[in-house]
Order: sequence, then C-alpha cells, then structure tokens
Amino acid sequence: MSGLPEGFRRVPLAHRGLHDVADGRPENSRAGVAAAIAAGYGIEIDLQLSRDGQAMVFHDYDLGRLTGESGPVRQRDAADLAAIPLKGGAEGIPDLPEILGLGAGRVPLLIELKDQHGQMGETCGTLEAATAHALSGYDGPVAVMSFNPHMVLRMAALAPDIPRGIVTCGYTRKDWPLLRAETREHLRAVADYGTSGSVFVSHDVHDLDALRLSELRGEGAAILCWTVRGAEVEARARVMADNITFEGYLPDIPA
Repeated sequence: MSGLPEGFRRVPLAHRGLHDVADGRPENSRAGVAAAIAAGYGIEIDLQLSRDGQAMVFHDYDLGRLTGESGPVRQRDAADLAAIPLKGGAEGIPDLPEILGLGAGRVPLLIELKDQHGQMGETCGTLEAATAHALSGYDGPVAVMSFNPHMVLRMAALAPDIPRGIVTCGYTRKDWPLLRAETREHLRAVADYGTSGSVFVSHDVHDLDALRLSELRGEGAAILCWTVRGAEVEARARVMADNITFEGYLPDIPA
C-alpha cells in the first residue's frame, strides 16, 4: 500500500461535502460534493449499508434526521433509498459509485465506513466488500477510514492498495456510554494502527493534545482532524494536525 497522497495533507476536506441546506446542499449530497469540487476542496463522505448490500452515501443509521422518512437505512433497498429526498435539497440518497463518478478523481476523497453494529466489533463485511468493489479501478486520490478498526482491517484485505486510517477520539464514557470500558480503552490507544497497516488517523479536534497522537506522528502517521467549524479552531488544530475536515465556513487552501 502506498502512503497517503499529498492532497490529503494539504487540501481542506469538506465534511460530508460542502453542505448548506440554505443553499439546497444537504449533507452527503451530490450538490454538496459538486460544490466542494467547484471550490477546490477535498471531500469527506460517510457510508451506510442498504438492505441489498450497496454502499450508500449517508451519515446516520436512521433516516429520520436527514429525510422525511424514518427507520434504519439497512432496512431499505438501494433503489428505495435513492428515491427518498434529502431534507433541504432536491435529490435522493446517492450511492458510492454515483459520487465516484461525480468526483471523477479531481479532488481528494476521504471515505468513512460507519460501524454497523454499535460495538466496534467484527462485522459481516458486506459494506467493506461493496466499498472495495466500487473503488476497484478508481484512479483518483482516495482513502478509507472507520472508527471500527475491524472494518479497516477488512479493507486492508479487500483493497490493500487504497490508503486507510482509523477515526479516533478520546472515547470518554460520557460520549460513548454503550461501549464497554475495555473497548473504549483499546480504541483510545489506537491499538490497531500498526496491524491494520494504517497511514493516518482522523482525530477529534477537541482532543488533539492526546499523547498517543504525538506518538503516532513520531512514527510517521498523518494526523487529520474533525470537525473544524471556524478559523480560530483551525489555527489551533494545525499545531498538531496536518489537515482538517471542516464545515460551516470556508478555509483557505494552501498553495
């Protein structure tokens, strides 16, 4: 596997696309992706699994917050999801091949696979397989990541040439009450970084002083962070982070 392409360290990444529902651009929408490309930003998107095994570009497990429907994404087929309008826009839920075609390799694309069972354990592998299949033959700058290290390990087996990383944070009991204490400790230590062949982490911007980040950076890891919502936060973040995932403002793009 090659290292993380240079653009992922340099070009700010629009969180869930350059979304703004006031301008008809919902999260993880074609419109948001197109706007990010037009502005010269990289793009971060999320993947959930449809009932028929397709990688859908959608953040939440449930449809309720982002659409007029309710219920788990996993209980709908891809064709049904494509027909459900996103709130604040005029389009349905896209799948990964659509977004890859829209991006056409013009900007860095960071893809987060969402944990499918809520416990950061082993998954059935269907979302990973759908992601690897969609990415086969894609020659643009792309990287994959997940909070769930098991999914990153599976991507290493399915798509070994695609750079991969682990999404990380402080894993406090308050923020992650459903995870067992030993699981939080394991994840906080980013214990699977080496075994997964990761080359970066994407860490919570509010926890960038964590000692483990300094250790990883010393080992050559690229440090990305989420989610930056203003220039002042960005300035502080860049003391540790190589790059940012942002929303709600327009950061400068370094030359």
